[in-house]
Amino acid sequence: MTELLFRGGTVHTVDGPKQADVNVTDGVITRVEQRLPVQGRVIDVSGMYVLPGGVDVHVHSRDPGFPDKEDFASLTAAAAAGGITVVLDMPNTVPAVDTAGMLESKAAMARSKARVDFGLWGLIRSSTKTDQLEAMAAAGAIGFKAYLAYSFSMSRKQVLYSPGTDDPDLEPPADYGTLAQLAPAVAHLGLPLAIHAEDPTVLAAFRRPISSYEDLLASRPPEAEAVAVSAAAAVARESGAHLHIAHLSSALGLQAAEDAMRIGTTLTLETCPQFLLLTSEDFDRVGSAMKMLPPIRTAADREALVDGLERGAITIVSTDHAPHTDEEKSLPFEDVPAGSPGVQTLYLSCLQIAKDLGDVWLAPRWVSEAPARLVGLEGHKGAIAPGFDADLVIVDPNAKTRVHAEQMRSRQRHGVLEGMDFDFAIKDVYLRGESIANRAPARGRMVRPAMVVG
Repeated sequence: MTELLFRGGTVHTVDGPKQADVNVTDGVITRVEQRLPVQGRVIDVSGMYVLPGGVDVHVHSRDPGFPDKEDFASLTAAAAAGGITVVLDMPNTVPAVDTAGMLESKAAMARSKARVDFGLWGLIRSSTKTDQLEAMAAAGAIGFKAYLAYSFSMSRKQVLYSPGTDDPDLEPPADYGTLAQLAPAVAHLGLPLAIHAEDPTVLAAFRRPISSYEDLLASRPPEAEAVAVSAAAAVARESGAHLHIAHLSSALGLQAAEDAMRIGTTLTLETCPQFLLLTSEDFDRVGSAMKMLPPIRTAADREALVDGLERGAITIVSTDHAPHTDEEKSLPFEDVPAGSPGVQTLYLSCLQIAKDLGDVWLAPRWVSEAPARLVGLEGHKGAIAPGFDADLVIVDPNAKTRVHAEQMRSRQRHGVLEGMDFDFAIKDVYLRGESIANRAPARGRMVRPAMVVG
């Protein structure tokens, strides 16, 4: 039996921050109280914050398919360094995770490499049937993702953004009709239905060559996000499904979501640090690392998202961690692939945002508690309480961190937040009671939702 006692820190408990000790037995938290008697090894965390491990609900491992961009080992090494102890990987790897067999195959691969725990989203295609959803749920899917406006290559088994093509190899994107057909089954299974919220008809109307950041913004207007949110919300409200909006980027999209929530739609919103910290005006400084979909928008959009987060309309902050190689991100702008790494800086950036809003303890709610609740992990992840896994992040509130490329563990070193300063430093990270911040072994486990209807 292994006993640990984390002594002297300020602990983010389910009732808020408290001066307390945390006792851990065989990787599970057993007591969170003041002045606990010494049992086993004592870890002095005096002056530190003790936070629950982060749960990033939106990452792209690129594995299988493009391990030169990122594989599960480098993804989870970056997560471990940043205090993220659970990553939930999106299904648009190659081949895509659109069947139970593919989910099981990807899970087996991930187990051999993962430095932190992981979960897998299943893909909804326009051809997906109810029995396929049921099989993926039985295999452990934590939810389902539909990429509105994105086709599916039958030969490559890959999700692609290919507007305006008549290629017979491309299956049409999942649309609102697809969602209407499948949402009742998703609701019955008790899993979230996530969407990439951009309406294809709006995107088609604004399509143009992309040679500048202004072109990118013009080609992905906020109306595309708002229309997709409203239409998908109508489907979710009728079916009773839990709709989750990934990487919300605009004031207009937020307004559409709040309108839907006011009339009873079960809906959660996720945004990302890049949308909360940057605006389109930062492009001249940041460069092509800022190219992502949806794009980083105006100062007014950023202010609306920060306000929505502060008010609790937005409850989850994830990364949309989507790395490419540094060489790819150095191409001419029209050829640069969209995406940026972010998992390693998620917790630090959220601590900074929360501090700037006047309550640093909001950060673990956005990064840990609410994400765990979204995907049915709230019984053993996302909190520091007896019976929970001892996934702990030790943060020094009196040290600073500057984001440097050489410290990043993702394959893409130069991310969108490079050069930013945060008023915190992560000192250590524990996964089920074992330190993993440096040179973590591949001991991650697959997580599954606690409540799934069979």
